[in-house]
Amino acid sequence: MENADNKGGLIARHAKIATVLAVIFGATSGILGSLISASSMAIGFWRLTIALPFFIVPAMANKEKRAALKAIDPKDYLWCFISGAFLFGHFFSWFNAVKFTNVASASVLAALHPLVVLLVTVFIYKKKVSLKSVAAILVALIGGAIIVGLDYSTFAGGNLKGNIFAFMAAMFMGLYFSVGDAVRKRVDGGLYVLLVFFSCWICFTAGMLVTGTAFTGYSASDYLLLVVMAMLCQIGAHAVFNLCIGHVSSLYVSTWEAGDPVFATILAVIFLRQIPKPYEIIGCIIVVCALLYYNRQESKQ
Repeated sequence: MENADNKGGLIARHAKIATVLAVIFGATSGILGSLISASSMAIGFWRLTIALPFFIVPAMANKEKRAALKAIDPKDYLWCFISGAFLFGHFFSWFNAVKFTNVASASVLAALHPLVVLLVTVFIYKKKVSLKSVAAILVALIGGAIIVGLDYSTFAGGNLKGNIFAFMAAMFMGLYFSVGDAVRKRVDGGLYVLLVFFSCWICFTAGMLVTGTAFTGYSASDYLLLVVMAMLCQIGAHAVFNLCIGHVSSLYVSTWEAGDPVFATILAVIFLRQIPKPYEIIGCIIVVCALLYYNRQESKQ
């Protein structure tokens, strides 16, 4: 018991630092995805295949977790699968986005998922949302529009295709969050993540089979980058976020998460030499500031 208390105290003392590191780790996803030559379907499959054992083994080794897993309502199993399918859509769209447009634009557009959450909250859950929150999302959309359409040349090249994929990634992430907001009230957080990741892996496996994508035969550098992506993004970012919840406020987490595009842009400049255009920088600033304001308004609600 004393060891558990010490462990909890250790996590509590360093939760804020761990949250920041998790955001930075998550921001590497765009860079790694753009460097891997394998297809987006293969990237998603291998990222989850490498990471899943780190979630399955602890759950199966814990008697209480196994009992809780069996006790989950069949309807919640279905919702977990649906949530995993949305996460599949997010990952697939995101990996395509960073292959067709720069990491800065993709990161900012993918960060617009609160728009979908807002629409689901109002029209599906029938909950009231403050006008300030709505205004913040509208401003963020304006920033996104600046990134996508200010330069006419993007419509003639691959950038537009990448930007569309990035916005799709935001849409799927918003749906994923919306489902999770309801299901996690009934399902243990750790088990929910496990079931969602497993569902997402099933979708990628099916996608590999349907599209005829090769499971093996990729370069050694691709496999190395896939391992790094699984460790940093799936475990170092997603798992750490879940570990820190309860030790830091949701506002703290969401605020740093809104800063993800900033870290992604900086890393892309350093490692990929992707220098954002002036209008992209303006759009990034507008989106990030609007999302920070949105997070603050939501925390007050």
